[in-house]
Order: sequence, then structure tokens, then C-alpha cells
Amino acid sequence: MSAVISSELRKIRSTRLWWVLLWCMVAGVAFMTAAIGFSYAFADEIGGSGVEGGGAGADPVATAQIIYSLPVSFGYVFPVMVGALAVTAEFRHRTIDTTLLLEPSRAKVIGAKFIAVIPFALIYAIVGVSTGVAMGAGALMLGGEPTGLGSADIWRTLGMSVVALTAWGLVGVGFGTALTNQVVVIVVLLGWTQLVEPIVRFALALIEPLAGAGRFMPGAAGEAIAGASFYSTAGVGDLLAPWAGLLVLLGYALIAAIIGWLITFRKDIS
Repeated sequence: MSAVISSELRKIRSTRLWWVLLWCMVAGVAFMTAAIGFSYAFADEIGGSGVEGGGAGADPVATAQIIYSLPVSFGYVFPVMVGALAVTAEFRHRTIDTTLLLEPSRAKVIGAKFIAVIPFALIYAIVGVSTGVAMGAGALMLGGEPTGLGSADIWRTLGMSVVALTAWGLVGVGFGTALTNQVVVIVVLLGWTQLVEPIVRFALALIEPLAGAGRFMPGAAGEAIAGASFYSTAGVGDLLAPWAGLLVLLGYALIAAIIGWLITFRKDIS
């Protein structure tokens, strides 16, 4: 098994895609946290409230938690993409044939991909959260607002944000196993994370009998792990407990991997 894991690590490390996506994540997270951080820090000057509840009299720690958790709310598309591409790239470039010739156990190959993506997802998580803190804290300081970095609650949110973004890498592997076409995976992931799920969560929040269902969607589960959510603050339902959010998110990864193993990896791949 160690040889299979080493092989999977080399496959990811030997391409430029993973660090190109990492820089894209840095740029995206920096923009979002700076924009929303400034909108809160200078809310009084521009006559708005920034983040809902922001402005004078707001709980500075709660607002800082929302700003620092933005990488989880908006940046999770990058680790999930890396996880998915770790599988789909093999099908696109036909290296999956060689992989399965050298290791016939398809369950082992899938398991090795899950393990191999963890260190890369962890890098994404640490870099993404660090970027969010740097930009968010900078915006708050420029606006004369407290950064909250002396609060244990803030550091708990940061630590759990790293856990959430790392878990998203595993979801990506599961999703890539279930849907192996690389172009389709990219389109579906971008469409779902940036458009479909936010709209569905807003819609469910407006329907009383279904208001609680949004908590079990993948993005909401990731935010639950962090313990803070830009969407929930905007009125899009409550979150699960952190442990429940982690179980739900890992459940998505496991279910997708099982579907892929049963439907795709058990077929004749040639």
C-alpha cells in the first residue's frame, strides 16, 4: 500500500496544476476577505452595515469569525478541485491503465488517492486560512476595528477552518471517482459551488418546512466545521454542530467514492 501511496503523491507533486490552483486560491481568498473586511471596517463611513450585524455596536469577535471563515465559505472550490483532478487527470491522460496494471486492486488505488491528497489539501487549507487572516485583519486594523486575534474563539475557528478545507480535498477525490470526465467535473464543481448551492440554500431558507434542509448541503457542512458562516449571517439558515458538519462532509466523500467504485472502477477500463 505504501508504494501505491508514494506513486499517487508523485503524480500530484510532479504537475504544475496543484500550485497554479494554490495561487488562484490565494488571489480569490485575498479579494473576498479584503472586500468584505473593508465593507465591515468602513461600514459607518459608507453608510452601510457591511456584514449583517456589522458596524457600531456589533460583537467584534463574531464579526471577525465571519470574516476569517470566508475561505471556507468561498474558497473550498480549490481543494475540492485538486482532489477531483487527482482522479480525473488519470482518465484524461490514460495513465489509469498503467496504474491498474501495476496495482490491480481498484479499492487500494482509490484509498491511496484519498491518503495522497491529504497533505496537498492541508497546504491549501493553511495557505487559504492564513491569507484570509492577513487580509481580513489588515482591513479591520485599517478601519480601526479590533481584529479579535487575542480571542480563543477566533483561533478555534481558524483551526477548524483548516480541518474543513482539508476535508474538502477528500470530497474532491470522492467526486472525481464518481464522475471521471475531467471537463465535466470542472464545470459541475464550479457551477455547484459558485452558483447552484448558494441559490438553493437561499431558496430553502424561504420555505418554512424545508428551512433546516440547507444545513446538510456540502457547503453548509463545511461552514459548520468552522463554526461560522457568511451565508448564515445573511439569514440563510442555521448550521450543524462542528462534529456533525464533519461527518456530513466526509459522508459525501465516502458515498461518492463508493458510487465511483461500483459504477466506474469496477468496469473494464481500457
